Amino acid sequence: MTLDRARQFLAIQVSFGGGYNANSARLVLSEVQREHGQAVVDQLIREMGLEQVFGFAPGTRFENGIAIKN
Repeated sequence: MTLDRARQFLAIQVSFGGGYNANSARLVLSEVQREHGQAVVDQLIREMGLEQVFGFAPGTRFENGIAIKN
């Protein structure tokens, strides 16, 4: 997944908010983590405001749609 496409998907999830959209955001971040690494995930969390909307903190790892807080 390209970073531009990930940003598009995440923007949609942020616009709706809610639990189901948090699950979708986790899946997108899992894919980004696998392809681009933790630093890019942390950047997206900050850039897209995912901490305020879904409670995802920088440093959280995403694997197979599961958020693993460090």
